[in-house]
Formats: sequence, structure tokens, C-alpha cells
Amino acid sequence: MVLSSASVTVFASPSSWIESDAVAQCHQVAALDGMIHVAGMPDLHPGKGAPIGAAMHSSVLYPFLIGSDIGCGIAVFPIRLKRAVPEKLAARFPDLDQPVEPAEFGFDEPVPAGYRDSLGTVGRGNHFVELARVEGDGDLVLLVHSGSRGLGERILRAHTSVHGAGPAADPVAYLAAHDEAVRWGSLNRRLMAARVAAAVGAEPTEPTVDRCHNLATVLPDGTYLHRKGAAPGDGGEVLVAGTRGTRSALVTTHAGPEAGWSVAHGAGRKMSRADALRRGKAKHTVEELRRTPVGSIVVCGDRQLLFEEAPTAYKRIEQVIGDLESFGLATPVAYTVPLVTYKTAGNPRNRDGRR
Repeated sequence: MVLSSASVTVFASPSSWIESDAVAQCHQVAALDGMIHVAGMPDLHPGKGAPIGAAMHSSVLYPFLIGSDIGCGIAVFPIRLKRAVPEKLAARFPDLDQPVEPAEFGFDEPVPAGYRDSLGTVGRGNHFVELARVEGDGDLVLLVHSGSRGLGERILRAHTSVHGAGPAADPVAYLAAHDEAVRWGSLNRRLMAARVAAAVGAEPTEPTVDRCHNLATVLPDGTYLHRKGAAPGDGGEVLVAGTRGTRSALVTTHAGPEAGWSVAHGAGRKMSRADALRRGKAKHTVEELRRTPVGSIVVCGDRQLLFEEAPTAYKRIEQVIGDLESFGLATPVAYTVPLVTYKTAGNPRNRDGRR
């Protein structure tokens, strides 16, 4: 047995809201065999068995610390439109709940792992595709947040059905499957961007940023860095997602080993989904959540998801970015303001969203 003496650092100011349960999960992870260091980001919040918004460094590879959505990330695509009228564009968004064949949109590369289910779809939870305007210069971008869908879930289930939350018995085999899921997630984001571009009459483009925030990385010394809701912060640019009714931030990163070479991936939840649903229904109407205070439109036929993903369920993006700056982890270079955000065309049980 490898005894652990892992340290824990949470990069959040005293004024930031960090749930005690999330900090407790960081310490629970730090007690695992082989753990070296756990870094909590300013968007830290509790997850299922492991914190979200954390980078976890260990000599042992733990698949459950990555979770089922291996390869989840956010990509930024420039897009050119003559006019950007939210109401008209929202009506033209494709149904990103329905899978497509990549060849329909000019993709002739092999599909990673041969997994064709759900290709070109966004998924649920906090995933989204958003048309946004860059503050200042007025350029338009597509933000695409999604992962490996059922492929990542299948990979994790194959491990947990035998080993539970224990370490990977064969790290090389797990990482081979993991890397396929990471590639699948990137292909899926590019395919969705191409679908939206075709639907709104724009030319498809390559992403200027595409950073994954759910993955395992093998470091030069052979140890493992697990990121769960933590984006690579080792010098590149990262899109830190706000909410569907607030800005998002593009940052340049400079995080070191104490932060697990990582930065926040988003605003981070401050309410559980159950709390957001209960409080949201008392505070908001469906119409208020579909037309946000910044004038954007949220395409979401699932009323429950609308409340669960309400802007008030999340921390303030300005606080998260301020913490990243104050700890020297990142510097904002641009902000985007949503015009149209796609969540889902409808509730699987009732496509018009009624219950």
C-alpha cells in the first residue's frame, strides 16, 4: 500500500462562496493512496464522490476522479454573420439532440473508438452551444461545451463494475480508451459547430480554442494529473464559461504546480440542482429564464432543466475570474456576451417541454 500525505490548496478568496462539502471532498481525495496534491479552483463545488473544479495529482491513476464525461471541454469557433438577431437565429438552430453522420458536414476522419451513437449532440446538464458576441470588437463566436457522451460513460462503467472507486488495474489500457474519448469529444464539438454554422448560413471554421477539462494527464515523472472540471492552465488560452444569462471570459493562463497547472472551467454551481429547481420556481417564470437580462435567448424545451441551469444557480463569473487573477493563475483577455444559447430542443418525455 502507498501511504498518502497529500496537501490541499483551494484557490479562492475569503469572499468567494465555497461549500464546505466540496472542501471536505478535496480532503477525502487527498487521503487516497498515492495522492500527492489536490488543488481546488475558485469554481469548486461538490460532485458525485469527487469534487468538481479540482486538479488531483497522484502516483496512482483513479478513473472515478475523471468521471464518466471524459473529454468534456469548451471550444471557441469564430463565426461570420451579416446580422445577428437573437430571435431569428434561435429559430434556425438545429436540433442538437438528434445525432448526425459526420460525412454530412464534410468530416471524413475516422470516428474515435468507432462510437457513432450521439455524434453531433450536446447532451444535458451544464452542456450548451452558444452564439455570443465578443465585448468591444463585436466579433461573433460559437461556444461549444460538451464531452464524450455515452462513450465516456461506457469506459467508466467498465472500470467501476470491477474495481469500483479503486485505481486502474491496467493504467495503459484505461488511458488508451480514455484518449479515444478525449478525441471523440473534440470531434463532437467541431461537428456541432459545423451543424450550427450550416443552419444559420455561415461558413464552418476551425476552433481558436479547444480545451478539455475532464481528463487524465501523465506527467513527465510518470505521475498522473486528474482534472475534473479544471482546465489546463499551463500557458494556453481557456474559455471560462459564465452562465446562460451572463458573460463568459477568455483568459490566458499561467498556473504552476501548486494549482495543478490548472484553472477554473466555469462559474461553478452554488446550488444543487434540487435547490435550484425549488428556489427557481419560487423566483422565476419560464419566460424570464428563456429571455435573459442581457437580452439573449435560451433554447430549452425542458422546463426542469431551465430552472436547474438558471444563472442564479451559479457563482458570479466576475468573482471566479477575480480569484484566478489574484492568485496569478490567469489573466482575462476578452469577455463574450450570449445572444442565443442552446440547451435542448425538448424534454425527452414531451418534446414541447410541458409536464
